[in-house]
Amino acid sequence: MVVADDLQCLKVIALMGGCNEKVWVSSQALAKKLDTSPQTASRRLISLENQQIITRAMRPDGQYVVVTRRGEELLRREYADYRRIFEPEGGTFVLEGAVIDGLGEGRYYVSIPGYHDQFVERLGFEPYPGTLNLQLTPACVPVRARIEALDWIEIEGFVADNRTFGNAHCLPCSVEGHPGAIVMPGRSHYPEDIIEIISPVALRKTLTLETGSTVVVEIAYD
Repeated sequence: MVVADDLQCLKVIALMGGCNEKVWVSSQALAKKLDTSPQTASRRLISLENQQIITRAMRPDGQYVVVTRRGEELLRREYADYRRIFEPEGGTFVLEGAVIDGLGEGRYYVSIPGYHDQFVERLGFEPYPGTLNLQLTPACVPVRARIEALDWIEIEGFVADNRTFGNAHCLPCSVEGHPGAIVMPGRSHYPEDIIEIISPVALRKTLTLETGSTVVVEIAYD
């Protein structure tokens, strides 16, 4: 559990640009923003680093800090909570993109029992062995960033055949009226204009899609 003071420190670092790149941070400057002492600010940085919420690099001119994936997820959950407070009515996000060819890895990963069984249990459908890959229109890239603040379903990592498979996140969606889920790997930053979708049906065949075809994806939220 991340304490409130650490979360506030994380927020300040993010506002300084720490989610996008390494930012220069001094304990004195951070202390002023947090309205505390430099010693306390330094302890906050150490605490965040120990929790793998930030990483730090010490250089001759000071320390540089960047927010980790875990830190970004914490901020997104906070954002989602505030949206529920100030925007209580639900709605729908709409993404539009063009079909692109994948590397064929989706079929492999969806079929692995460790992933497949969790998809069935947590999404409520048997996934077709393959994924639909879309490249979003430029206008939809900001919308893609906003959906990351929603409640994604966690797919846990596991070990099988002496190999470690990482975790992933899924977000239920509708693809031209067919149920599905956007899947995002948990270990890496996915390209901001690409989404990968699983569904109980072969979407390419069912919707008669070709490379370059336009597809509309809807994500409902509370």
